[in-house]
Amino acid sequence: MTVPFAATALDGLDDFDTWSAECLLPAVGASVAEARRLVRRELTSRGRTDLVDDCQLIVSELVTNAVRHAGTAFALRLRGTAEWIYGEVYDTGGTAPRPRDPRPESTDGRGLLIVGALAASWGYAPGARGGKIVWFVLGDA
Repeated sequence: MTVPFAATALDGLDDFDTWSAECLLPAVGASVAEARRLVRRELTSRGRTDLVDDCQLIVSELVTNAVRHAGTAFALRLRGTAEWIYGEVYDTGGTAPRPRDPRPESTDGRGLLIVGALAASWGYAPGARGGKIVWFVLGDA
């Protein structure tokens, strides 16, 4: 599987001292925990422990959506500097993500609302070879 990351969203950022990490994971529930471990490991090693909890929660929501709705392998990519973290989840599903308006008694449907509340910015774009990329930014971008 070729991973068509949203390179255009990162254009022009190579002038900064950036780091990146990425992984390809299967569409199984255990991948959510693996993605969270990647976030903790990378952000902690980069001295961004202040963003670990928010980034883990955002990644958990986006990865859960990829597992539930696309049902195929997906890719997680993180990139950052001392000021910001950019993340994206690519999956082969063609359906655009859309925030829902869950009822108070609903047990799901709040994931993208959580992402929107925590991220400085987020959105989605079609993948270069199909599928979609859901991205987010944390920190001062």
